[in-house]
Amino acid sequence: MKEHAYKLTTKWTGNSGRGTSDYRSYGRDHIISADNKSAVFCSADAAFRGDKTKYNPEELLVAALSSCHMLWFLHLCAAGGIVVTEYMDNPTGVMIETENGSGRFKEITLKPTVTITDQKMLDKLDRLHEKAHEFCFISNSVNFPVRLETTAKTMDMEGNRQNAEY
Repeated sequence: MKEHAYKLTTKWTGNSGRGTSDYRSYGRDHIISADNKSAVFCSADAAFRGDKTKYNPEELLVAALSSCHMLWFLHLCAAGGIVVTEYMDNPTGVMIETENGSGRFKEITLKPTVTITDQKMLDKLDRLHEKAHEFCFISNSVNFPVRLETTAKTMDMEGNRQNAEY
């Protein structure tokens, strides 16, 4: 077994001068950074007094699942001789907030639309999505369902649409 370690810095930037003297006295803004990488400016969800113009932890979890799935899927396509020319995902997540203020994710649905060059390979894509889901480090780490709603289409390398959609 091989271990990988990840190191970040999360710095709260929401002290407006009174610290956390009461619930409304502080901002939820923070910066996530890592050596030699661009900072990610974050806040809480607007429903929890956050800045709606910044990413929140819930969105970052949805993004992590989407990104991990995509990277595995592209790897599997490359290894299987399937040429992907476009990949777009519009994932959604549902979180349930409980009466005591805690919460948990109920589910995340990945909705990738994939464009490939060879119409004959369309029938292989569902299996590769399933395999990507099985291998994804993030989906293997969560305790809620991750659903897939996939779409595929074909287009040649010059960008001409072929007559197939799956």
